[in-house]
Formats: sequence, structure tokens, C-alpha cells
Amino acid sequence: MPVSVVLPGHQLPLAVSIEINGPDGEPNSAVMMLIAVTLLSVAPALLLMMSSFTKIFVVLALTRNALSTPMIPPNQVLAGLALFLSMFIMAPVLTEINELAVGPYTDGDITFQEALEEGSEPLRGFMVAFTREEDIALMHRAAEMDNPTSPEDVPLTTLIPAFMLSELRAAFIIGFVIFIPFLIIDLVVASALMSMGMMMLPPVMISLPFKILLFVLVDGWGLIVTALVGSYN
Repeated sequence: MPVSVVLPGHQLPLAVSIEINGPDGEPNSAVMMLIAVTLLSVAPALLLMMSSFTKIFVVLALTRNALSTPMIPPNQVLAGLALFLSMFIMAPVLTEINELAVGPYTDGDITFQEALEEGSEPLRGFMVAFTREEDIALMHRAAEMDNPTSPEDVPLTTLIPAFMLSELRAAFIIGFVIFIPFLIIDLVVASALMSMGMMMLPPVMISLPFKILLFVLVDGWGLIVTALVGSYN
């Protein structure tokens, strides 16, 4: 990157060249370290906003609440499961980003700007595929912008929040379906206790073993994980 600098007492500018890449065309190691540190700092935000992590974590948290076990499994376990499921779901997208952007950039075949443009396309395609048109239109109206004519015209500034809205909506729909059988168990247990005059006994204490038994018998965690992974096919 050539920069012209005029020193005091000199009539002609001095040309200073700042090269981001090394002499062999590959990125400088210091620049690569800076990019890596930057990505690590923004990785949590990217994970929450541009992947399937939020939807999976919300569904798992709703399942835990439906079981009436607000602390079991703990948040660390749910976050770890959501993280690895997200990596499993996003593996094709990450592989494509590596082939189109990361690999060519580290080999010195493309510039950093070109790597950003190439790497954003697979992620954009993933988000567009699982974002409702209503949510995209909502964000464009909020930004006072015209509705896009094609998916390629949707800017990331409106696509990312629209994708988040769609993911939260889908997560709450799945959570509602999960709550129904456990709600029925609670109603049955509460009615049975009231008919026996045992109104001082908390219904949750009686219904919890039946909820856990039902969840284990139907292989609840397996069904939920299968449904979550299948929702991205």
C-alpha cells in the first residue's frame, strides 16, 4: 500500500510502501495473528447471531423448564451441547468458507477484501435459506428501505436480525410442542391431588418423576436433537 509523505524541507514527497503480505505473496504472520485475535473477540457474537446456536440453546432451555428442573442440566451442559450441535449443522458452511476464502487467502491467491466477500456468501446463503420473508420485510420497513427483489440484494445489516427473529420464532414453536405432554401430566396430577384433598402437597413433587419417566421412555433428548438437526435440512 503506497503512501506519500512530505517531510519538512523537502519539495518532493517520499513514497513509503506498506505491504500487508510477505515477499512470497502470503499474508504476514503478524497480520494473521491480528486477524485471529479479532475473530476470537467477535466469535461469541457471530456464534449467537449467524449460526444455529441460539435456536438450539433456547429449545434445550425450554425443554429443561418443561421438565420442571430449572437447574438440571446446568447451563454449561446445555451450552456445550448447543455448541457442538451447531458445529455439526454448520460444518458444510464452514467447509465452504475455508475452501473459498480462508485457504486462498492464506496461500496468497486473493486479498483480504476478496476473502471477506467470498467467505460471506456461504454464510449469507445459510441465513437466507432459514429466514422468513416476513422478517426480512419487517427489518427493511424498520430501516425505511425498499424490499429486496432477490436474496442477493439483502444486506447483512437487515439479514442478521431477520435471521435471529426467525430462529427465535422456530425455537418457541418447538418449545410449545414440547410443553404440551408435560402440561397434561401436571393437570392430571393436580386434579388427582385435589380430588383426594391433598391440596397442601405441591403437584410438581408428584409429577416430576412421571415427567422424567416419560421423557426417558420416549428417548426425549434423542427426539429433540433429531428434530433440531432435521429442521436445517
